[in-house]
Amino acid sequence: MAKIDLDSLSIEELAALRDNATDKLAEKVAARQAELEAELDKLSQYGKSAKKSQAAAPVAKAKKSQEMKSQEIKSDEAREPTAKAA
Repeated sequence: MAKIDLDSLSIEELAALRDNATDKLAEKVAARQAELEAELDKLSQYGKSAKKSQAAAPVAKAKKSQEMKSQEIKSDEAREPTAKAA
């Protein structure tokens, strides 16, 4: 890409350059957004079944950790009945 001496440009030329850069950037953003949306559509077919299995997994983990905590509490209570009585 050719270098532009910005100091030598007039205000009108700088404004036109800014407008051209803005337009080109908007075109590239729109093209990239279209690419990403197309890729997302392709991937969404896999995401639906994965979401269901992932949703069930954390619930099962939460239940296990909750059961372990309740068992720990029960075992702690069984160890210290004399300390509570005193």
